[in-house]
Amino acid sequence: MNTETARAFFANDRFAALAGIEIVEARRGYCRARMEIDEKHLNAAGVVQGGALFTLADLAFAVASNSHGQLALAINVSISFLTSKTSGTLYATATEVGDPKRIGAYDVLVTDERDEIVARFNGLVYRKNQSLPV
Repeated sequence: MNTETARAFFANDRFAALAGIEIVEARRGYCRARMEIDEKHLNAAGVVQGGALFTLADLAFAVASNSHGQLALAINVSISFLTSKTSGTLYATATEVGDPKRIGAYDVLVTDERDEIVARFNGLVYRKNQSLPV
């Protein structure tokens, strides 16, 4: 799956679109997504809300795991928040771990524009016997 195909398919991810997340680059087993921090992303403490960070990481994970053209759905994910941010641009970079078969593992790092790690996300997907409708 190339970047344009990924953008077309994941345009249907309405929640990520509502959050202002965009796909920067996509290829087999890899995705880099971006989110400009806005007021809507901040929690009551004035820092980026955990759900916004999770959504950014989750979209990159979804693109990377579906990049083989086979429908892949999350079966387990975890996220660790390592620092907080109040402004700027965040990036989520998802990479495939190993050569996935039916179960695929992915690491996602959420970083700021200076490559400081903001959060770390790990996910597992189950690959269904179904091609993506692209």
